[in-house]
Amino acid sequence: MDPIRNPFAPGAGSPPPELAGRHEILESAKIALERLKIGRPAKGQMLLGLRGTGKTVLLNRLELMAEEAGFVSSFIEAPEDQRLPELLYPRLFQALQKFSLAEGAKAAAHKALRALRGFASAFKVKIGDVSISVDPEPGAADSGQIETDLTDLFLRVGEAARDARMAWALFIDEVQYLSEKELAALIVAIHRVTQRSLPIIFFGAGLPQLASLSGEAKSYAERLFDYPSIGPLTEEAARAAIRQPIESEKQSISDAALSEILRLTERYPYFLQEWGYQTWNVATRSPIREQDVAEASPKAIRRLDEGFFRVRFDRLTPKERDYVLAMAGLGKGPYRSAEVAARMKESTRSLGPCRAAIIRKGMIYSPQHGDIDFTVPMFDEFLRRTFKVSS
Repeated sequence: MDPIRNPFAPGAGSPPPELAGRHEILESAKIALERLKIGRPAKGQMLLGLRGTGKTVLLNRLELMAEEAGFVSSFIEAPEDQRLPELLYPRLFQALQKFSLAEGAKAAAHKALRALRGFASAFKVKIGDVSISVDPEPGAADSGQIETDLTDLFLRVGEAARDARMAWALFIDEVQYLSEKELAALIVAIHRVTQRSLPIIFFGAGLPQLASLSGEAKSYAERLFDYPSIGPLTEEAARAAIRQPIESEKQSISDAALSEILRLTERYPYFLQEWGYQTWNVATRSPIREQDVAEASPKAIRRLDEGFFRVRFDRLTPKERDYVLAMAGLGKGPYRSAEVAARMKESTRSLGPCRAAIIRKGMIYSPQHGDIDFTVPMFDEFLRRTFKVSS
């Protein structure tokens, strides 16, 4: 097939497979946004799932929905090495500038900017090119206690949005990288503006452990957000994710070829797109056949190994690599921590810091007490394939 017309290429124009089968999540978010606009209580969302399930693509779509609904939106990807105040400062400044353009919100926006200036000073935020030309208000969001100050600041922002007859939607990807104090402060701030019926809503995305982290941070977190699970697609949605882009180009795929792609990818959206992309490129005629999938599979696996999997493995220290290789040597997860320790001929206690470090890096998580598993689907297969790990 013509690679120029490959509908699975990034930015090719076809709906990405990450959005197939996500209608209920999108509809729930749409209703929440509409409720908030008319002053009704609304719950945000925390999207939970493994790598490659399409959380980021979905979060981007939710941001687009918010903007189409007239919201001022701010999108943040939380890295491991940056504090929440530094991430929020430029986004809040931009949002307040927009609110200040409304005649009725100038005073409230000015108050919020003064609080933001004090907040930046209290947490030693490097202002850079984003400088606020107002004096801080003593006692406003400047105590240095993030839970108190972020709540004060969000209340000021919410009041400015209300006076501007607008609303603010905050989106944070990789929420699990926030510190425990930062996550607790964020939850408290959202809880307080919700109690005050201010027009602020939050949507986040992160790894599966985020639900328990939120609960540990603040017990009422479960009442503030919905926690939709973003996993492999259903068989029907996965078939549509492959078939519809192909048919949009007036081509077709056999049922056998389609079933083989679903088997190889385990219906994970990122892998569906990769196999779709490679299979289209090797196919010479329509319908796409099972042998086309067989020819494309080594190419798809090589691309995943060199990119999706390798970049994650390379972030680990030698000790951490030994740990994940020991996991892979036990077969398919989840794994008992004690069994991993036994394979490494060490105690579970001595390996605790290593295991905790890999969890912090977002490579593994604990689905339940005593168990661990990879956050990256098929990562165990990559390790066994690449490093010849034997069970």
